[in-house]
Amino acid sequence: MSLPPPRHSLTDDAQGIAFGSFMAAVSVVLLTHLGFVTGQTAGLAILIGYGTGWAFGPVFFVINLPFYWLGWKRFGPTFVAKSFLAVALLSALTMILPDYLHFGRIHPAVGAVLAGCLTGAGMLALFRHGSSLGGIGIVGLYIQDATGFRAGWVQLGFDAVLFGVALTLRDPVTVGWSFLGALILNLTIAVNHRKDRYIA
Repeated sequence: MSLPPPRHSLTDDAQGIAFGSFMAAVSVVLLTHLGFVTGQTAGLAILIGYGTGWAFGPVFFVINLPFYWLGWKRFGPTFVAKSFLAVALLSALTMILPDYLHFGRIHPAVGAVLAGCLTGAGMLALFRHGSSLGGIGIVGLYIQDATGFRAGWVQLGFDAVLFGVALTLRDPVTVGWSFLGALILNLTIAVNHRKDRYIA
């Protein structure tokens, strides 16, 4: 009879959350450099930033605050604590990185694919260490538990509205490239985030 696999240590979790938050922060810097948007609460924070001139970091941090209560009920305090840390770290990094990370000319297609891959890698690391970047995913799972309506459809509906609003702030070509980045992100997670293939 095989023994259960060892769980992640505290050091493992710290590394995973730091890596995931850093990758996501680099992606946000790249997205805003290109004038792109993305989905979920990160996309909402970016849009608010475009419309108001407010920095992404504080907006993203505040937007996520109401979701922790749902996360506590659905996943428990450990998940909420790790997610709060990831969101706070991402928010801080997006304020710091622009002083040290600068992009030149990037073709929109390459930028979209790179942003999707960076965020996908970051979110996979966060998921595998029992964390997230909060937001609509938690709402989707909560609604799914309460009503049976699939969480994926909740997220898809939110993103559809978000990209619709983006068309009022960005040109259609930019929104189209942004959609490519969001597609790459979701494909990365869909293909690689499999509990039956990853045990830790």
